[in-house]
Amino acid sequence: MDVSTYISQKGKKGAKSKIEGRGLLAVKPIKKGEIVAIKGGHIIDWETLKKHEKLIGASYLQIADDFILAPLTKSEIDKVMMFLNHSCSPNVGVRGEITFVAMRDIKAGEELTIDYAMIDDNNYRMKCSCGARNCRKVVTGKDWKRKDLQRKYGNYFSTFLLAKIKREK
Repeated sequence: MDVSTYISQKGKKGAKSKIEGRGLLAVKPIKKGEIVAIKGGHIIDWETLKKHEKLIGASYLQIADDFILAPLTKSEIDKVMMFLNHSCSPNVGVRGEITFVAMRDIKAGEELTIDYAMIDDNNYRMKCSCGARNCRKVVTGKDWKRKDLQRKYGNYFSTFLLAKIKREK
């Protein structure tokens, strides 16, 4: 079974990133609303993730409170990685759970980025190195709860986070 992530032909996966490591680079202009990636992988629970955590690393995507989309073998890691680095000033958002779209027109040569607040509900803290003028310096797995980010990103949150935001209002 092929679990590969779809990356638009307008994006280059694994390009050198100015933010960190490798990223996803626009090689052609991308219009607002265009699909840039559709995440692939196996649907697993947190217990399975913990068993494979050393192997999986950061290549998974939370799609519900109890479920994650992830590779299960070393050979699947690069196939499912999107290489979307975090930015506090992202140009990519989410439609549904696994479809990633341009939030604005993106020029060729720009790195495609997402704010992890749009996709994560997990307990972590990480130092941010995005370099954006509005950088939060620290990113957490609970940033989706921030009212300023909810206003900023609107419906670009994953569906499971949009439901949580609605319940909290």
